[in-house]
Amino acid sequence: MILETAELTVTPGHEAQFEAAVREAIPLFLASRGCRGVRLHRVIETPGLYRLLVDWATLEDHTVHFRGSEAFTQWRALVSPHFAAPPSVTHSEEALASG
Repeated sequence: MILETAELTVTPGHEAQFEAAVREAIPLFLASRGCRGVRLHRVIETPGLYRLLVDWATLEDHTVHFRGSEAFTQWRALVSPHFAAPPSVTHSEEALASG
């Protein structure tokens, strides 16, 4: 499993609209090949900074299939008006887990 972590900086005052846009976009992710789940976290110490966490079956499910899809275009149309800076995206895989 691959974890996509997107750091998203939102324009001050756009937080509620951004969260609503992400809520609207979640079905776009969930209908995409290899998507196993989506979570949005708000960073407590930095107002306006969010982390979008998406579980993918493979790296290519995100970087090729999702990013090359109409769903990605729709996602960006929903959320990009609220961005104060370009997103930063990384991918990771689990190296160690407890329990």
